[in-house]
Amino acid sequence: MLNFIIDTVYQAGNLLKQYYNSELTIQTKSTDRDLVTQADLDSEKILVSAIEKQFPTHAILAEEGGQMGNADYLWLIDPLDGTTNFAHGHPMFCISVGLVYRGETCLAVILDPLRNELFVAEKDKGARLNEKPIMVSQTKSLNTAVVATGFPYDRATNPHNNLKEFGTIMPLVQGIRRGGSAALDLAYVASGRLDGYWEFHLKPWDVAAGVLIVREAGGCVTYPDGSPWQWNRDSLVAGNVDIHQQIVTHIIDN
Repeated sequence: MLNFIIDTVYQAGNLLKQYYNSELTIQTKSTDRDLVTQADLDSEKILVSAIEKQFPTHAILAEEGGQMGNADYLWLIDPLDGTTNFAHGHPMFCISVGLVYRGETCLAVILDPLRNELFVAEKDKGARLNEKPIMVSQTKSLNTAVVATGFPYDRATNPHNNLKEFGTIMPLVQGIRRGGSAALDLAYVASGRLDGYWEFHLKPWDVAAGVLIVREAGGCVTYPDGSPWQWNRDSLVAGNVDIHQQIVTHIIDN
């Protein structure tokens, strides 16, 4: 299954590279800030069609197409994570695919097609970037940490829009980043490029793959209150063990 999905993700990645910086038809979904492009739709078509052909008994949950089927194996697909970046020609986007078996993520693939970086994890087999093992950082304190976060599309009207938490964490860290791709933020935590990450109001296809990659790289992922994270929960805190705990503590105290 891993070799199959890697090959398929690369096909979708090649398509995104063809679309990148071209003239795109852009539509909105839930809000004016929630975009979808033809690149999203065509990338998802490649992924879904291949999975349906190779594993016809598996279920699929994809960002644009929704739930297809009901089975022990469930593929979670984000065909273009970072659509707003992509639509503006900003080179921070990826494809994210996770495979859940009976409620537990067992396989994860995240591809950054522009940088040709492939992040992969299998449960209990570690995490890799372009076939080389990766580990979370060893940073011990927030004051020497670089962390990332994001904000919901409905931040103008949603009172739980992360601004309060952002204001709490911002003065405590060495640096903070807002990349615009939850999957890549998690991949960067797993590879030590970021020390921690938190965000609210996410979707399963945004983070299911990234969470497994972080965990297999030695990191910790929970719900913001410190309780166990599950693939269908919409918020999380991730990082190495020390930074994760410090973010959780400050968010709870806040």
